[in-house]
Amino acid sequence: MPVVSLFFGIVIRMYFDGHPPPHFHASYQGFEAFVRIEDGEITRGSLPRKPTRIVQQWALDHGPELMANWQRGGALTPLEMIAGADQDD
Repeated sequence: MPVVSLFFGIVIRMYFDGHPPPHFHASYQGFEAFVRIEDGEITRGSLPRKPTRIVQQWALDHGPELMANWQRGGALTPLEMIAGADQDD
């Protein structure tokens, strides 16, 4: 599963040709969560409180880029890296 972003020890991955709804996988220190792109809500799994807040805000800030990657994955084309929350202003 390709890594599309990495920040504050949080790894963001996406599968190629993933199942709906559009989502990504966030992992942090042994925790893993499926995060819906549309609203940043965790639909399965869990993360500690602070990483959850960071990931949810990052998802909202980078929604268009995440959706573009979701569409690339559906077309089985290379995914692009997305700037991490540690690089956001």
